[in-house]
Amino acid sequence: MDHLDDATRTELEAAAFRRLLKHLDDNKDVQNIDLMILADFCRNCLSKWLVSAAEERGAELDYERAREHVYGMPYAEWKEKYQKEATPEQQAAFQARQAKKQGKA
Repeated sequence: MDHLDDATRTELEAAAFRRLLKHLDDNKDVQNIDLMILADFCRNCLSKWLVSAAEERGAELDYERAREHVYGMPYAEWKEKYQKEATPEQQAAFQARQAKKQGKA
């Protein structure tokens, strides 16, 4: 994409990010722990990355507002409606992934 001007590249990246958020919103059954096991990021990570990007640019964005943007509603509401308790299998898979990242597996 280096053949594109900065503005066009930024617009495309922003459109792809919006599509990712819509995809996650359309697939609320995909739990954050599943995302962490498979891809090592989740909706909360996206929220933190937004806050970090805002800070780098001198913009004000707190974590709760970023999460509301990513989740499409206040996090507490999303959690109550859609988040399930992690199964022992999910917890074990997550711990195995973390251990592998740290070179302990």
